[in-house]
Amino acid sequence: MTTTSRLLKLLSLLQTRRDWPGSLLASRLETSDRTVRRDIERLREMGYSIQATMGPDGGYRLDAGSELPPLLFDDDQTVAVAIALQAAPAVGVGIEEAAIRALATIRQVMPPRLRHRLDGLEITTIGRAGDAAPMDVPTDVLITLANTIRAREVLRFDYAPRDAADDDQQLRPARRVEPHHLVTSHGRWYLVAWDLDRNDWRLFSADRITPRVPAGPRFTPRVVPGGDVQEFTAARFKGSDVNEWPCRGTVILHLPAQDVLPFAGDGTVVALAENRCSLKAGSWSWGALAASFGRFEVPMEVVEPPELTAAFATLAERYATADNGAVT
Repeated sequence: MTTTSRLLKLLSLLQTRRDWPGSLLASRLETSDRTVRRDIERLREMGYSIQATMGPDGGYRLDAGSELPPLLFDDDQTVAVAIALQAAPAVGVGIEEAAIRALATIRQVMPPRLRHRLDGLEITTIGRAGDAAPMDVPTDVLITLANTIRAREVLRFDYAPRDAADDDQQLRPARRVEPHHLVTSHGRWYLVAWDLDRNDWRLFSADRITPRVPAGPRFTPRVVPGGDVQEFTAARFKGSDVNEWPCRGTVILHLPAQDVLPFAGDGTVVALAENRCSLKAGSWSWGALAASFGRFEVPMEVVEPPELTAAFATLAERYATADNGAVT
């Protein structure tokens, strides 16, 4: 093993565990303890903070340093970092340009096998991450979906039922779709596709998809309604054909604007006084909108429209009878 190769392998080993006995490092590298000590000094000169540990099994520990030295990633880590960088706009803290540059840097030094996997992965982000618990979607599934999108091949997959006890859905045949785009929204992954059996656009939860092989025939991609994947998907999340909530209204809350902003979602907050603000928001129904305003649990006034006022009245009657089991 050349010195360079040995240093890279040594660095990779140091990154995988907290402490490494010197004798174990020498055994893994098939070299002497003396050579290990020299290689440790070389890494220190390159900026890596490596501490010597004492005791019978004394050895070495890789610690954080004052500068960021070169890092080593395995294949799965490299793809994971690339996916995270593509989804950076969902973070919403102004790092999009830096993420693009970092992704270009990583791609430039990727081996061809990883670059091929990454090039097919195009992601659209909607909303911000952290608003919901992320789904457990294996990287291989995301890569498979991305590759079929890029290859323009019909995707066949099993779609797990929401209820694992639903035996009827378990027996259903494989879904056949023309995959169009991968979307991440609020920490969750979705596939936008044209469903060949239902002759309509569908949004599939990626964590419920188990791809089948081989893929189907090639197809000519369709254009999503409106021509904009982000707008189309956001509209579907709202239960609408356009990216607008079907029910929108405004209330005045007896709360400071800064106390409302963290919970306003895509609503608009305007400060009116020290302890009063207006909140304009939307939802899929008037009842749901009224209930969403009610979560602030403070006095409020309805500004508009009359449908929202009526929804509050309906909810008040329903809540008033909830304690005796009556249904309104």
